[in-house]
Amino acid sequence: MWNERYEQPGYLFGTEPAQFLRDHSGYLKPDAKALAVADGEGRNSVFMAQAGLDVTAMDYSHIAIEKAKALAMAREVSVSFNEADINSWDWQENSFDLVVAIFIQFVGATIRDQIFNGIKRTLKPGGVLMLHGYTPEQIAFGTGGPSQAENMYTLEILERAFGGFEILELSAYQRDLDEGDGHCGKSALIDLVARKPK
Repeated sequence: MWNERYEQPGYLFGTEPAQFLRDHSGYLKPDAKALAVADGEGRNSVFMAQAGLDVTAMDYSHIAIEKAKALAMAREVSVSFNEADINSWDWQENSFDLVVAIFIQFVGATIRDQIFNGIKRTLKPGGVLMLHGYTPEQIAFGTGGPSQAENMYTLEILERAFGGFEILELSAYQRDLDEGDGHCGKSALIDLVARKPK
């Protein structure tokens, strides 16, 4: 499915980073080791590399990764791109200062818990998670994201999943997005920024 979506000409979600990442660029510390989860065509990992981070990115689609490599080359930055299934990704323990997970809501609750546990494991003590996605209200807008409400996040879901972390920011809100054809129009969004205990 993802290869079919990404094989269309151009970049499905544009080449500029998610507005969420731009808004929280203060967390992008030069030389920090960062993981971009399900990074797609590279717009977010490349932005982080431009900010001076040591970035590893993973995605299932080899077509998306080829576009991501082309974007990194055009922007003259280096990113370690990995073709991988998120369900079998090796969440190596205490490996990253920053994990960025933007619009990764293509899985249901069972696998979501597995992914969240992997994120918690792979962050170093004191490391930061930046998570951005949709709330169930997004279904009515139809401007991006999955069609299954159970895939969406709520404040309660994220509070429960990351209750052991220091919550630096947790908010749900609405905003007009203009991030390629994939995310365009009024959207019901949710942000989490949280720090793993030292």
